[in-house]
Amino acid sequence: MKMNIGQVLSRRAIVSPALEAIVEPSVAGRRLSFRELNGRCNQVAHALRASGVRPGDRVALLLMNGAEFIESFFAVAKVGAVNVPLNWRLVADELEFILKDSGATVLIYSENFAPVVAELQRRGTKTDLRTFVQAGGTPSAFAVDYQDWMGSRPTQEPEIEGFDDDLLFIMYTSGTTGLPKGVMHSHRTVMWSAINVTSSADFHYKDRFLTALPLFHVGALMPSLSCVYVGSTQVILKAFDPKLAWDLITDEKITTTLLVPAMLQFMQATFDKSVHDARLLRWVLTGAAPVPVVLIEAYAKMGVEVLQVYGLTESCGPGCLIMGEDALTRAGSTGRGYFYTDVRVVGAEGQDCAPGEAGEILLRGPHNMVGYWNRPDATAQVMRDGWLHTGDVGTMDEDGFVTIRDRMKDMLISGGENIYPAEVENMLLGHPALADAAVIGLPSAKWGEVPLAVVVPKKGESLTDAELLAWCKGRLAGFKLPKAAVIVAEIPRNPSGKILKRILRDQFADSVRAPE
Repeated sequence: MKMNIGQVLSRRAIVSPALEAIVEPSVAGRRLSFRELNGRCNQVAHALRASGVRPGDRVALLLMNGAEFIESFFAVAKVGAVNVPLNWRLVADELEFILKDSGATVLIYSENFAPVVAELQRRGTKTDLRTFVQAGGTPSAFAVDYQDWMGSRPTQEPEIEGFDDDLLFIMYTSGTTGLPKGVMHSHRTVMWSAINVTSSADFHYKDRFLTALPLFHVGALMPSLSCVYVGSTQVILKAFDPKLAWDLITDEKITTTLLVPAMLQFMQATFDKSVHDARLLRWVLTGAAPVPVVLIEAYAKMGVEVLQVYGLTESCGPGCLIMGEDALTRAGSTGRGYFYTDVRVVGAEGQDCAPGEAGEILLRGPHNMVGYWNRPDATAQVMRDGWLHTGDVGTMDEDGFVTIRDRMKDMLISGGENIYPAEVENMLLGHPALADAAVIGLPSAKWGEVPLAVVVPKKGESLTDAELLAWCKGRLAGFKLPKAAVIVAEIPRNPSGKILKRILRDQFADSVRAPE
């Protein structure tokens, strides 16, 4: 059977037409059944066709969490086009690069982002956009209203195009070169990811899942798609709020959710047992950073299992998973491979490491990416003989439990967001007074880690850390910006010129305090 991911929603609407698909408290208590959601999705699909979208065309989504994101994603799939989910925390320059690199011709965006979209539209041919669709508010003259655009279209299924190995989405992740790379996934790799997620974690029919992380991340997108696959209801937060999250867990009888560790900490601090009821919350999926044992224990006392995951955009989410009981007895481990994921830890010569020996983590499975968009060389570096070379260093014990030890790519994870130092360093080196720059992570109780800028001024130039941090504002997304800076005479490098970040971490990780 040929598979189009859009048909997953179509089939769920046939099997469970009256089951609640989406609850969206921020939109006047919006509640959509799977029949209603699929009907709206079909209307968007017909609107895309009427706008000239053809199989293989790229459609960018700059949308807050909500029905518009989900129905648009499935609609793009049904017409055989390619989704390009955009991180709405990026600034115009970053979005421009992604839009131009992907060749997106249609942009569907929330009214919240109208100012940055207007800026992009003014840049003309710096992107290939020709159709702008605004969801909510009054659109500018160059854009059409989302509801007007799709509302008059038929709810019947469109002709389905795009199957199996045809591309479904391109999701951009920052690279060590400082330029984002577009990770390509097909209908087949995404279907296998959904099968993998639901056969490994405890997803149930008629579960009620709280969607709190932004859907432009694969870590949130795949659980969302998996909810449609198994027939779970999604209660959607546009933006995370710990108190509101507890209110929804109580009032909407939430059974499962996905939160990064920083969110878990925020929620623990706001939990009020006299008001909130966590008895139905069966588990919380969490990743992006190790979860402190005390936090796991705190949720265990509430009767909530914490399931830790390890994965990448390149693996369409799945990598390793550790279940609640093991998370307590094997604190620090990220678990074993998902059901359909093979995991190895290898040394420099490609040999399997002995138990406890550090090496690079490799993943193999039918959910691995097709490759990087227009980057065959980068694809060849990480996809070899069917194995995805993650660039992460870890160990594996005798029972197959993996523990992450370091990140070969020096990536930072702050509040669940990936930050690549090279991108921030490139931005810093644009300062006219700087001769050199390096970025490392500072431990942060609130965010896990935050960027620290270590900079060298040019000879004869003077610069304070406060002046540098002020200069950075608006040049990259806020979560990427350095939260502290130190000025030094020289940045240590090896003979080939590579920054010795281990020395910088030893020098500053304990002596510089991260602002909270």
